[in-house]
Amino acid sequence: MIHSAPAVLRPHLEWAIGAVFGHPIELRWSDQPAEPRAMRTEYSWQGPTGTGAALASALRGCQRARFEVTEEPSSAAEGLRWAYTPRLGVFSAVIGVNGDLMVHEDRLRQAILADALGSRPLVEAVADLLGAAWDDELEAFRYAGDGAPVRWLHQVG
Repeated sequence: MIHSAPAVLRPHLEWAIGAVFGHPIELRWSDQPAEPRAMRTEYSWQGPTGTGAALASALRGCQRARFEVTEEPSSAAEGLRWAYTPRLGVFSAVIGVNGDLMVHEDRLRQAILADALGSRPLVEAVADLLGAAWDDELEAFRYAGDGAPVRWLHQVG
């Protein structure tokens, strides 16, 4: 899912996706109401394990796009999800068979240790492990993509 990209990037994004699959790709684009002069598109794909990483890497080359790539879990491999925003960069996470985001125990232990040492509150570390900042930033673009009206709230004062 490419949530938003300037219209000028459309051919570059299509070329990047086509390069991963080895054949030209033509996507159906629509306006992205959450960002003026931006477009959005969805692309369903199938491929061997590792295709999602190749797609995320290729799309990341167009640094003004916002996107998510999900490689569904299978009997042979865990799933993976990548999210990218120009402001935050790339987030990646393992997806379990039930669709839950999985956090490996060593990463949780590091978060607990950082909290115990007073260097970072546990709630902040866990939010980062779950990609909360990426979800927060992408939510308006996901929601607007469903044809819903977008209301932007601005901080005043």
